[in-house]
Amino acid sequence: MLTKPARRPDWQIALVMTVALRVFFSTFAAVASFFLHPDSALIQSNELTQNLPAPGTWYYVLLGVWERFDTLWYLRIASHGYDLPLSVIFYPLYPAAIHVLSLVMPAMAAALVVSTAATFFFFWGLLRLGEKDLSYLGELRMVLLVAVWPTSFILFAGYADSLTFALVVWAVVFGREGKWWSATALGILAGLSRPSGVLVAVPLFVLGLRSRRVQSLVVILAPLGTLGYWGWLHLSGRSSVVGAYGKYQHMMLVPPWQGLAKVLQLILSGHDALLAIKLALVILVVVLSLRRQIRLEDKLFALVVVMQILMYTGRPLLGAARYLMLAYPAFIALGSFAERRWTSRQFGFYFVGFGLLNLVWMWSFLEWSLLF
Repeated sequence: MLTKPARRPDWQIALVMTVALRVFFSTFAAVASFFLHPDSALIQSNELTQNLPAPGTWYYVLLGVWERFDTLWYLRIASHGYDLPLSVIFYPLYPAAIHVLSLVMPAMAAALVVSTAATFFFFWGLLRLGEKDLSYLGELRMVLLVAVWPTSFILFAGYADSLTFALVVWAVVFGREGKWWSATALGILAGLSRPSGVLVAVPLFVLGLRSRRVQSLVVILAPLGTLGYWGWLHLSGRSSVVGAYGKYQHMMLVPPWQGLAKVLQLILSGHDALLAIKLALVILVVVLSLRRQIRLEDKLFALVVVMQILMYTGRPLLGAARYLMLAYPAFIALGSFAERRWTSRQFGFYFVGFGLLNLVWMWSFLEWSLLF
């Protein structure tokens, strides 16, 4: 008689997932490095591309192939600080971690180590958040769908996303457990990692109000990371983050409904298929996050994440697919749906479909394509 496999601890599942994906994405990038033919005009249109590693070397195959887009800025800040005006849009926690680790290893390797370690904690935190709402199968399907979500490869690149996601989910975990000081500390750090990190203050505030405990009042300090960074920029005479986005990236803040209207206009008038895919992912996250079983604080968090994504105009929904991974409530709902509604064959279909789209996006990233 067949017996069900023993339930593995969440940290073990997260570790296996992280190691397997690190090996897979590194191997994919290494093999791809021999076949990439990026347009030199695309490369030169980006900043900080004057001293890229030469293709064909072992360094390029193992590390240099990951030196793309924002990664160059994080490496620059880690070694030179905020010496260029545009650098202020890249928050300081991730480059600070790179700087520390680069004392014992190459800076690019340090960036990948930080991202990989953060991904482990992100997966582990997701499993902790989902354990009360999902069965073992539901948890496994949830984390597998996150692993193949379009642009999930960015969790293992030299980007701050995985660090932000890990800090956010663990802040909520600690908030639910009534560990208010730990939750607040992680919330502050999240606000120092990316602009979206400060949004974790929303679920923390709701959890604090619901607890009706004096100790929970400490969560009002959660936005201090972002506010402190903004204050430092002002006192040091640097541009604000919003000002730098407008001046150097030509991206302005607008109400989310205006951003949505612009997206719809571009899709209808320009027949932009990629933009339509990004909007479909946004809609999917919203629908999943508003399901009845999702807690109020989680619904509100997912909505503010989506609203922030829609508030940037100039290049609408730029990076939306990867930013949506922060909306952890959608993945908890997706894991529940996949457990109850999908057969193994149906789950395999969506797993493969998301995975292929993920690899297409990764290839465009490695090719310096603006499609990313």
